[in-house]
Amino acid sequence: MEAFIASEALAAGDLTRYALAIDHRRLLPNVHVARHAELSLEERIASAWLWSRRRAVVTGLAASALHGSKWVDPASPIELNHPNNKAPAGVITRRDTLLADETIELGGMAVTSVPRTAFDLARRGPRVRALERLDSLARATRFAAHDVLAVLDAHPKVKGRRRVAEMLALMDPGAQSPKETWLRLLLMDAGFPRPVTQIPLLDETGYPLYFLDMGWPEFMVAAEYDGQQHRTDDQQYRSDVLRSEYVASLGWRRVRVLSGHRRDGIIARVERLGVPRLR
Repeated sequence: MEAFIASEALAAGDLTRYALAIDHRRLLPNVHVARHAELSLEERIASAWLWSRRRAVVTGLAASALHGSKWVDPASPIELNHPNNKAPAGVITRRDTLLADETIELGGMAVTSVPRTAFDLARRGPRVRALERLDSLARATRFAAHDVLAVLDAHPKVKGRRRVAEMLALMDPGAQSPKETWLRLLLMDAGFPRPVTQIPLLDETGYPLYFLDMGWPEFMVAAEYDGQQHRTDDQQYRSDVLRSEYVASLGWRRVRVLSGHRRDGIIARVERLGVPRLR
């Protein structure tokens, strides 16, 4: 059984108080779920919405997940636009002004539209985290920046609005992981030209055989972040060997970044391969 409002189930006679206590557990005030149920992020979002008595609008990171964003921690707090200052643990409530065209319905719930969700992600949280979330939403939905700027224009006094345009300019739907976003931002902040993302490497028939995470085609230099799976997955490792040989055969040089590599070292390696800093 999915999460449900306990008082409604009792009033309808769907279960007894004994069954509620024995077979179910309290997830949020007046919201219960089967005792051994394991909830997905989407089910946690629905549960928080039920806690609001179906009145809230799902916003922020939770809304982005419903729109298809990846990389969202399943344990993330659920953000709701709902006038309640006593939100339970795991729920964040806000009292933002939402215009009529800034909400849609998804799965029976009111959810902020993609442009409004992007606007909220851009103006909240640490800069790199906000960009990771924007990249993911852009990859999932391919939203247009001008639609988000229209939301910005409609809310001239909202907190955090000053950085929205900057974040939209930095955004790139080509990022395929948070670490790729982090690396791209590090390189741009260091003064390098903005790298192109997802650069296709063609085979002899003109078909894309591989893609480079990011790089500068004019210098034949790429930068890539290698996650843990590149070292622990045998199949991935074998594939990487073939890919590395092909990349080198085309004349590309790569800076491969691993967890623990320091910022200054990464910058120095890119410079040594001939990519100039603009500032």
